Formats: sequence, structure tokens, C-alpha cells
Amino acid sequence: MPTKKLEIKNLTFTYNKGTSFAKRVLDGVSLSFGAGEFTGLIGRTGSGKSTLIMQLNALLKPESGQVLLDDEDIHADKSKLKEVRRRVGLVFQYPEQQLFEATVRDDIAFGPKNMGFSKEEINERVRKALDLTGLTPEIAEKSPFDLSGGQKRRVAIAGVLAMQPEVLILDEPAAGLDPAGRDEILSNIKQMHERTGITVILVSHSMEDIAKLTNRLIVINEGRIVMDDPPHLVFQNTEELISMGLSAPQAALLTQELIKKGFAIPPDLHTVDGVVAALFDVYAKHLHNSTHV
Repeated sequence: MPTKKLEIKNLTFTYNKGTSFAKRVLDGVSLSFGAGEFTGLIGRTGSGKSTLIMQLNALLKPESGQVLLDDEDIHADKSKLKEVRRRVGLVFQYPEQQLFEATVRDDIAFGPKNMGFSKEEINERVRKALDLTGLTPEIAEKSPFDLSGGQKRRVAIAGVLAMQPEVLILDEPAAGLDPAGRDEILSNIKQMHERTGITVILVSHSMEDIAKLTNRLIVINEGRIVMDDPPHLVFQNTEELISMGLSAPQAALLTQELIKKGFAIPPDLHTVDGVVAALFDVYAKHLHNSTHV
């Protein structure tokens, strides 16, 4: 098991506490994220997932409970909150709306400059961030406003990576992109995780994206964690997911329909490649048996 990097202990949070508009959005949540894990987080709108990721980044403080980074309460010392937010990078939905510098390079360098690094260190961090997000030195000299939607998204992610976080939280990183931009950004995120080994937490409404990228899937519903397993196990609970306003990848739904029709394939398939491979196996066995009758 990977060592714990980030941990939540019995965390509760209520918006507008003490008023007639009070709404509890997290209710006794306990979780831990290991160093190097790639975890998916899903839940319908209003389930508490956005509040949860803001707790991880110290943008919100628990009503009760703790958030621990390397076993230290992130709110124990207010002077360390800036450091916490550097170590736990958070990329919100549509982060390109926050781009404002004249060039891509300057936008990516903004965080390291504010941290007071030398010019040499800033340049090296920018170079690494560009490389990790698949952006070329030529693009670095362009205005971010002249780029495609997918490229702008990668610039925004590069700006967070230049801070060299140990945990990277991505909130709907492919939202609003066309199919090509979507595939580009998700492929880049996967490669970035493989190359850096940092802890990644991906929030997404796309079950297909979650199925392709993550090795652990957390489902949150009405402020509570209701599932926490590998994706192939979570996606076998299609009826329960649907009852919570969610779904499963089309490949998982197809798998269940094929099994109902008598196909002898594993019940935990949740990607198109997996279903295709299983059907080829079925066909190959059928062909083998037919030739030996």
C-alpha cells in the first residue's frame, strides 16, 4: 500500500451554519489518499464533491474533523496555509478563464515568481511544466488567448504544476472541450501522472474518463462516502449508481446486457477495449470448439 499523503478524519461541514439556510454538505467523511495514487471522485451536483476538494486545498475549514497532510493538520498553523496550497494544487473547472499574462511563459511563471524563486529556478520550473503538459517552447512565447481551448487548459494546468505540488486535484479538466481537445487533455494527464508519480484526484461527470484513467473510485452522495473501490467493482453497481443520479460507462452497461444474453464474459469489464477483447476470446473459443466437433 502507498503511504498516506493526504487524509481526512471524520470531516463535517455546513454552509450558512446557524441560519435558516443552513445546509450540511459533508457528514462525517473519512478518507485517505496514498502517495502516487490516481483516484477518481464522482457524485451528482450537490453531493458535496466540490466542497470536499476545497477542504483538501484548505480553501474551506472543517466545521469538525481534520484534514492531514503528511500527518499534520493543515489548519494547525495559519502561517503554513500558503505552503499547503502549493503542495496540494487545485485546478478548477474552466481554469483558462483565469489566464491573464501576455505570454504563456509568463502565465506559467506567475506562481513561482510569487514564491520568490531565482530567475534560473523559475525558468527551470516553467520548462518542466511545459514539458509535462506537452506544450512546446514556441507556444510558450504566444499569447494564451491565441491558443485552442485544449491548449489553454494545459497552460492553466502547467501553471499549477510549476509550483511542483505533491497532490494535484483536477475538477472536470475536460469540461467544455471538443472531442479532440478532450482526448488530448486526458491523455496528457495520464502521461503526466506516469512521469511524475504525484498523487492525482480527478473529479469528473464522465464515467468513461474515470474508467480509463483511475485505479480507485470514490462515490459521494448527500455528503457521505458510499463507495470506495477499484472502478471495475464500482461500475458493477449500476442500479445503485443510477438511483444516485449517476451512471456507469457504456462499456459496463453493455457488459451486463451481453451477460444477460448468455455471453460468457467477465462481469467487471468497464472499458471498450476490455469488452472487445472478451468478445474476441468468446469467438475464438467458439471457433476452436467448432473445429474440434
